[in-house]
Amino acid sequence: MSAAETSATRLVRVHGLVQGVGYRWACVQHARALGLLGWVRNRGDGTVEALLQGPASHVEQMCAWMRDEVPSAQVDQLEVLDAPPVPHLDGFEQRPTI
Repeated sequence: MSAAETSATRLVRVHGLVQGVGYRWACVQHARALGLLGWVRNRGDGTVEALLQGPASHVEQMCAWMRDEVPSAQVDQLEVLDAPPVPHLDGFEQRPTI
């Protein structure tokens, strides 16, 4: 990340047909390609939740991708909330369902 690029941390909740369609796997691959830190997991209510941390422009790209670019998913709503930076993240991973 260049000195001019600010870091961003967002908590994202994805509603719609997003479980059982490879959504988390696709998120891990795309987030790693963008160099983001964080995680993605299913929630018991049928949503997918992700913590994204990295250059603000990359976080924005990831959010747009999560909304529109996973072919097997049908996203009805994407909630994006500012979150405090999380220290000690190591890469981007898929976490267990909560």
